[in-house]
Amino acid sequence: MSTMAFDFLLIVLPIILVYTVLAEWMYIWATLLTLLLLIRIAANRFGSYSNLKEDPYSVRKNISSYRVATMIITCLCILAVDFRIFPRRYAKTETYGTGWMDLGVGSFVVANSLVSRQARNISSRKWKTAIQSSSPLIILGFARLLSTRGVDYQVHVAEYGVHWNFFFTLAAISILTCIINVPAQYSGILGSLILVGYQVCLTHGLNLYLLSNERGTDIISQNKEGFFSIFGYWGLYLVGVQLGNFLFFNNHSSATMRSTNWAKIRVWMLSLLFWLLTVIIDRHVERVSRRTCNLGYVTLVLAVNLQVLAILLLSDFLPGSKTSVLEEAYDRNLLGTFLLANLLTGLVNLFVDTLFASSVKALFILIAYAFSLSFLIGLLDFCGIRLKFW
Repeated sequence: MSTMAFDFLLIVLPIILVYTVLAEWMYIWATLLTLLLLIRIAANRFGSYSNLKEDPYSVRKNISSYRVATMIITCLCILAVDFRIFPRRYAKTETYGTGWMDLGVGSFVVANSLVSRQARNISSRKWKTAIQSSSPLIILGFARLLSTRGVDYQVHVAEYGVHWNFFFTLAAISILTCIINVPAQYSGILGSLILVGYQVCLTHGLNLYLLSNERGTDIISQNKEGFFSIFGYWGLYLVGVQLGNFLFFNNHSSATMRSTNWAKIRVWMLSLLFWLLTVIIDRHVERVSRRTCNLGYVTLVLAVNLQVLAILLLSDFLPGSKTSVLEEAYDRNLLGTFLLANLLTGLVNLFVDTLFASSVKALFILIAYAFSLSFLIGLLDFCGIRLKFW
């Protein structure tokens, strides 16, 4: 626990500070850290660590680090956004544009797709598998719906709709992927066709319907954003499956130094490619919209997530780098972390008027929330408890 507390000070606390009181210096900190990393890598490559041995399992460890980082940032932002200390430019956009929190849902989908059963070529066509994998998500979706209605918790209807939420979207992706099962090496083609077809529908009037405030009485119209965005998220998931298979799990990505280095190069190249596509689509097709999950949003999410993963892969060039205790605890209980974070966020909002909290009070609450979350996840890991439904 003492080691985990030290990890909290070095990993979680800086993230809280950067998203709150140090937000105005975000780019300065990022630039300085990048330069420091490059200098350290250069010193190690040409100095006494030039013959540094590469861990054949380093890519797998870095993928875990990427998923944990995504989870920690998500858990911190879902509460921080309720306070005025959190910059509004990081909050979700209403129609078009990009905010930091717009990346949350898409990053969740990408993080799952890169290491999914389909990406590892162990997918199943059985209906039993589809029901087993999606039923917990459906249960969680209804539990969130009932709990938010029961305590009159503020829910932004324009995000998913009146009744829809993130868990229903994940369940829909899981069901569709099991029903229409294609090999991992071809799933990206199917995903691209779905995304292009959906984008054509958006540019021919569907976007006006989805972004309007008018709603009918039927269930689809009541939840139009959540229902139609399934096509975008499903296409994103399928593309992520092929990328995960191509980068990390195919026959050419064996645990050798040459293939590991080649995987790093491919991640950087793909990140740059998706950034280029994002700029072109945003300017000449349709602006990025998280609400509709259009093609520009999908390429943006892929570009950012691959860039984060590519940066983490640079840790292999540093001597003595290893997985922290806190990271291992989060990695073994990602689902439990997300559920616990949602529960703690709800409790804070019930007992604290977050909109009128001072900066000092908000920062104290966020640190206490993050420490409580880390402590409980560490305790679960220490006791050998792992929350996993499938």
